[in-house]
Amino acid sequence: MILAAGRGERMRPLTDTLPKPLIPVAGKPLIQHHIENLRGAGLHHFVVNLGWLGERIHEALGDGSRLGVQIKYSKEGWPALESGGGIHHALPLLGADPFIVVNGDVYADFPWPKLVLAAHRLPASDLAHLVMVPNPEHNTRGDFALEAGRIGVGGERYTFSGISVHRPELFDGCAPGHFPMLPLWRKAAEQGRMSGEVFRGLWSDVGTRERLAKLERRLTG
Repeated sequence: MILAAGRGERMRPLTDTLPKPLIPVAGKPLIQHHIENLRGAGLHHFVVNLGWLGERIHEALGDGSRLGVQIKYSKEGWPALESGGGIHHALPLLGADPFIVVNGDVYADFPWPKLVLAAHRLPASDLAHLVMVPNPEHNTRGDFALEAGRIGVGGERYTFSGISVHRPELFDGCAPGHFPMLPLWRKAAEQGRMSGEVFRGLWSDVGTRERLAKLERRLTG
C-alpha cells in the first residue's frame, strides 16, 4: 500500500494544485519511483489511498497497466483519514497476509527485495516491522528505540522512514475513522510484537521545498 492521501501543507503553494506524491523527482513522480522499485522486487498488486486531489493521482496512474502493475484505490475523500485510519479503511483490499506500506512522500534507495522478504518472513507473533533511519536534522530525537532488531523501550533511538510491514491484526478493535498509527505501534512495541531494522542509505522525507531541492541535486548531480 502506498499512502498518498495527505495535503502536503509545508509544500504549499506547490501542493495547492498538485498532490505531493505526484511531485517530480529526477524526472518522474515520487509515487512512480515507489511503484517501479517495488515492481522490480516482484510486487505487482498495489493499493493507493486517495484524499487531497486524489483524482489527479488516479488520472496519472490509471489501473497501473502502463507501469506493469495492478492498482486498486481506497478513496477517503477530504479530509483524509490519516495514516492509521487510511490503512484501516483499505484493509478489505489488502487481504489477510502481511502487507508492505510506503509513505508516498519519501524517497529511498532501499533494497526493496529485502522488504518483500521481511513481509514473507514476519513471525506470526509480530504485528509490524519498521524500517528506521539515522535521525535527520528535522527529527533529532528520533521516534523509536531499537535494540537487537526489536523496537521497544531500550536501545538507540531512530527515525521512522515511512517504510514498513504490517499484519492486518494490528488493527483489531479499531473503529473506522480518522486516527494515527503511532498509538498502535506503541502498543505493539510495549507487547514485544514489533521488529525493526536500520537503513543507512539514501533516504529523504520530501516534506519541504528545501528537502525536495536537495534530493533533486543529489539524484541529478
